Amino acid sequence: MKLGRLNHIGVATPSLERSIAYYRDVMGATKIHEPFDLPAQGVKVCFVDTPGENGTAGTQIELIEPFDETSPITAFIAKNPAGGQHHMCYEVPDIHEAKAWFEAKGARVLGEPRIGAHGTLIFFVHPKDMNGVLTEIMETPKEAH
Repeated sequence: MKLGRLNHIGVATPSLERSIAYYRDVMGATKIHEPFDLPAQGVKVCFVDTPGENGTAGTQIELIEPFDETSPITAFIAKNPAGGQHHMCYEVPDIHEAKAWFEAKGARVLGEPRIGAHGTLIFFVHPKDMNGVLTEIMETPKEAH
């Protein structure tokens, strides 16, 4: 298994609208994608692009707001009312190979691979098995690079 590029950093927020304004007005983001609902994951999502270098794509910021009170992000926001870093997401060429690799290492994979916000298969690995960081593993989108 080979770990690929850092695709995005997930940032939980109590308000997509306020976070979008922050990235646009304070951080100078020029490419902010249209927000969308992802009820299957319990979140509302908006991607903010960071610039890449030498023709590469930059790492995205994935803003995630709870979809409703049953969202897994709701507890995170309750503990962190201003929001904050929620997870890091790395690309892999084959999601099933990656899942088997992590499990063989004894890492706790949280659920089966499922479609994530980029429309490709993802799974999460428990932070206690990832140096304290909730980690999303995402199959590299076929249209990327």
